[in-house]
Amino acid sequence: MKKLKSICVYCGASDAVSPGYIALAVELGRELAKRDIRLVYGGGGVGLMGACARAAHESAGEVLGIMPRFLLQKERIFEDVEHRIVEDMHTRKQMMFDESDAFIVLPGGIGTLEEAVEILSWARLGLHQKPMAFLDEDGFWEPFFDLMEKIIDGGFTPESFRSLLVHSDSPQTAIAALDDRVVVIDV
Repeated sequence: MKKLKSICVYCGASDAVSPGYIALAVELGRELAKRDIRLVYGGGGVGLMGACARAAHESAGEVLGIMPRFLLQKERIFEDVEHRIVEDMHTRKQMMFDESDAFIVLPGGIGTLEEAVEILSWARLGLHQKPMAFLDEDGFWEPFFDLMEKIIDGGFTPESFRSLLVHSDSPQTAIAALDDRVVVIDV
């Protein structure tokens, strides 16, 4: 039985980044479509966000974009896919969470980091058990994982928290690790 039906992807919305990051986003979008896993993302048509969504859509994948009204001009909504326009960032983040079974974090800036850390905080508070993979090919997220080790080793977060986190260098291994970790609740 396939466990993962929908993955939320957090990533940068800047086109002024390394072409390797854009290529990784494209590879992830194609892999999600290939595995028939819906991509839930921030709705933009620029940067890694747009590259991942276009690749998933062009590979016949299902894509849901969720965009706050105030970012319509800045992140230029990708209109070829289903999207929902919301009033604020809180609503966007809650809807992205609600629509997803797990999360993949590609390289990005402060907004990407903030979204990932908020979801990890919710997990730490016991509000969910959805796993998260950080995906890069060049060690982009290594400093974050070093910090997480200090947080766990320092006793601020329990050892068991490690089971929710994955650091991967390919979309295939990230998705497989998430599928192994996702908790399916029969309703």
